[in-house]
This record gives sequence, structure tokens and C-alpha cells, in this order.
Amino acid sequence: MPSLFLPSHPENQPAMAAYMRDQFDFLGVKSPERRQLTAPIQRLSKQRSSEELSQWLAFYYQQPYREYQYVAIDLALANVRRLTPEQIQWCVQQVTVKPWWDSVDAWRKVIATWIFQQSVLADLGSQFLTADDLWLRRVGITLQLGRKGATDKDYLRRAIELNHADNAFFIQKAIGWALRDYAKTDPAWVKATLATVPLSKLAQREAQKRLKK
Repeated sequence: MPSLFLPSHPENQPAMAAYMRDQFDFLGVKSPERRQLTAPIQRLSKQRSSEELSQWLAFYYQQPYREYQYVAIDLALANVRRLTPEQIQWCVQQVTVKPWWDSVDAWRKVIATWIFQQSVLADLGSQFLTADDLWLRRVGITLQLGRKGATDKDYLRRAIELNHADNAFFIQKAIGWALRDYAKTDPAWVKATLATVPLSKLAQREAQKRLKK
């Protein structure tokens, strides 16, 4: 059975909770210490069976302290090459559990890594773009961050066109983020998109940050 291994640092808790708008309880463990303490658990997790790994992920993600949600996501990423389709669907489901940008964007990295390992962007990625939940759509919009020349421009264009009319801050920020990232590779394509898709001022401002440099 996995253990609750993180310490408590009360002096850090108020500031960490406030940073997340007091939505979550924190132990007060900052990222460098958490990663250091999680490293041995990651190594152990790779030696566990697929069934045991699922139990570990669920155990940590259901803990009341936010740092343990980060632990679960770290373990999923460390084992991403052996995650089954059922396990990745569980990861997708957790996007909407205790959601905020910190966990959602971390889950995106796990999900994107798996999707591109399996070459299933068209099949699995597309389901995010029209989801009812805005956090799932944020994942879909930002799935290709860091893909550079391997970016599927048709998918990116579709992600933007399907979501540009949603005024939700985290959707508009995601659109701008995706365009800003791809502008490093193909600024002309990004400029053309800005000229032909009616984007919010927020999305435009984010996208143009890279174009101005």
C-alpha cells in the first residue's frame, strides 16, 4: 500500500493556499522538496503491476491535500509509457476532479505525451475540443504545446475555431498560449490565423507576444 510521505510545513500553507485562491488545502511542501521526496516513490511505482499502479494513482489523487494531487500526476507521467487506454481514460476523468489550472495543465502533459506516443491525436484529441467541460477543452486546445514542426496545423486551427467564441478566461488564455507557442515555429501561419479568426483581445495579446520578438 502506498504511504503518505509528505511532511507538513504550516508556515508555507497560507501563501500556497492563497495563490490558488484558497480552493485547496496545502501541507506547505514546495515543489523542489516534493519532487525530491516523490522520486523514490516514482522508482517504486515503475516496479508495480498495472493494477497496483492504478491503485496508487487513485490513492494519492483522492487525498485532501493539494500536493498529493501533484504526486499522482507525477507518478502518471513517470509511468506514461506503460499506461493502458483504461488508465489514460482515468487520467482524463481526473481533469475535472478538483480542477484548476495547476492540475489541468499538469494532466495535459501526461495526456499529450500518451496521445503522441500512440499516434491517436485525431481519435482521442478531438473529443476534447467539443467537451462540455471547459477544462477538458483547455486540454484539447493546448495538447500540441512544444510540438514545433510536428504540430498538426489542421487540428490546431480546428481547436481555435471551435472555441474562439467562448469568453471563458481559461479558454481564451489557452488559445493565445497555443498560438504563442506555435509562433516560434511558424509565425506566418499564426499571423494568418490572427487575420482570419475573430479572436478576443486576450487571445490576440497572448499570441502576439512571440510575434513581437
